[in-house]
Amino acid sequence: MTVDVKKESMEFQTEVNQLLDLMIHSLYSNKEIFLRELISNSADAIDKLKFAALSDDGLYEGDSDLKIRVAFDEKAKTITVSDNGIGMSREEVVDNLGTIAKSGTKSFLSSLTGDQAKDSQLIGQFGVGFYSSFIVAEKVTVITRKAGASKEEGVIWESDAGSSFTVENAIKEGRGTEVVIKLKKDEKEFLNAWRLRSIITKYSDHISVPIVMKSEPIEDENGEKQEPQDETINKASALWVRAKKDISAEEYNEFYKGIAHDFEDPLAYSHNKVEGKQSYTSLLYIPKRAPFDLWDRDKKHGLKLYVRRVFIMDEAEKLLPRYLRFVKGVIDSDDLPLNVSREILQHNKVIEKIRAASVKKVLSLLEKMAEKEPEKYQEFWNAFGRVMKEGPGEDFDNKEKISKLFRFASTNTDTDEQNISFDDYISRMREGQKDIYYIAADSFAAAKNSPHLEIFREKGIEVLLLSDPVDHWLASHLSEYDGKKLKPVSKGELDLGDEKEAEKEESKEEKEQKQNLIEKMKEVLADKVKDVRVSKRLKGSPSCLVVEEYEMDVNMQRLLKSAGHAMPQGKPILEINGDHVLVKGMEKAIDCDDFEDWANVLFDQALLVEGGQIDDPNDFVKRLNALLAKSQ
Repeated sequence: MTVDVKKESMEFQTEVNQLLDLMIHSLYSNKEIFLRELISNSADAIDKLKFAALSDDGLYEGDSDLKIRVAFDEKAKTITVSDNGIGMSREEVVDNLGTIAKSGTKSFLSSLTGDQAKDSQLIGQFGVGFYSSFIVAEKVTVITRKAGASKEEGVIWESDAGSSFTVENAIKEGRGTEVVIKLKKDEKEFLNAWRLRSIITKYSDHISVPIVMKSEPIEDENGEKQEPQDETINKASALWVRAKKDISAEEYNEFYKGIAHDFEDPLAYSHNKVEGKQSYTSLLYIPKRAPFDLWDRDKKHGLKLYVRRVFIMDEAEKLLPRYLRFVKGVIDSDDLPLNVSREILQHNKVIEKIRAASVKKVLSLLEKMAEKEPEKYQEFWNAFGRVMKEGPGEDFDNKEKISKLFRFASTNTDTDEQNISFDDYISRMREGQKDIYYIAADSFAAAKNSPHLEIFREKGIEVLLLSDPVDHWLASHLSEYDGKKLKPVSKGELDLGDEKEAEKEESKEEKEQKQNLIEKMKEVLADKVKDVRVSKRLKGSPSCLVVEEYEMDVNMQRLLKSAGHAMPQGKPILEINGDHVLVKGMEKAIDCDDFEDWANVLFDQALLVEGGQIDDPNDFVKRLNALLAKSQ
């Protein structure tokens, strides 16, 4: 086989240059993380080899004793982290070390705050851990060979953190990867066995692969130096298979940080071993903050799947529904075949049962947190509430449990903090009130100041204020809670069930008095509205738009249109406030030339308040200017 051995110098991707500069000059408050990241990469490489070898054990090349080795050389001022994992080809080296896939680096850079301590915590989360080496290194050399390739197909990658790197082929006997870090002059603290061991124990004790270092030189009883022996520094056993009573909170937290590439402790975790018809272990974590790619539809999210302690795949998304995609952790099954694929996961009864049980564990964990630790739960909701709201549309079986966890803003406090549960709302319902009222708008301000709320505020009836984009989706999939209907305040003819006979008679009379005005407005606005009627909602505003009880609200229609969905040409209903000065003025000017302008302006104003878009803004401005000019 002919191997291209030429040495190439290549330019880093622009974003990588920015990242390297950041690593070198800014994120130096927690230097030791470089070792954690390199060991984590080595562990991943070994897991990938194990999985590939299930179908081709020749990839082991006669060496199935998998381990990660950490060594240092005081004279050369180097630290070396090596593994006998899957290794990389020349093409993979260039792709993995010269560029960063997709938008990881850009997202990382845009998320920086300027606070070193906070920013250093983002490194692993954004998949840029390898580059943390340059916090302590003046030069990094990577020597690697892909498992199954010939020894002549080894590759050397090298960079001094400038704008370029070099790649050349080399002979490498064993498969796997060595990362050699030439330390900067002022980083001698890491050329110390005790220091390296303490970092490994602190960050990587949970790694299931042995991490070995040579023992310190000792003399025998004759004064002769003994040959250093390999010593395993970490526990080298899967944390989740150990008994819960033998695992400390610190160990659970460090394991989470390793698998989630997070520097913060999780909010909560659940460790469970199931035995019987099915045998599996789950270790599930709730993070403190949302990852940068939580809303990236192309990004796969999921748990790590193991079968009898053998790593099978990352991001096994079928193990949890999408609304729980923020959950991190491990599922280890004794019942799945080792050759399980993503396709098999889609139609597998074992997976379905594990999934159902895992969902219940997560929801129970959150319910307990909400009950026992409300401040911590509020922190969770602020980070992941919007994702949880996808739940009722995805998980019908658990709709009630999910709904119990929801938090909303409300007219009870009129602040944008989402801290009101359905149960809180129900506890404050007025006597005789049967329904839970809500309004969904594009922003909190639009919801809070909506004219639809005027009668509710006057009567002291609480309304939930929904302003997240997902809330429109939620409202279409959640029609009741605890036997009480959820009613939007912007749909149908309003009936609060408390109207007295005298008030009903008064409403009837007003409708009759305004009949000529209503008929004239219906004639003028025939192309825009289905109907015009006197409102029971309005107290201070002249008009508002509503739809029938069974129709999609104006905001939802607009959202679907903007997303490219074809929408039926439905028309809203225009409600008018008979006591408003503008409406009274229109009644007097019913035969005037500018009546048509007033009717259109009243409709357009109501449309704008709903967050809608006027079909002809220029026409609206002309009409408004004409009316203003006449008032002078």
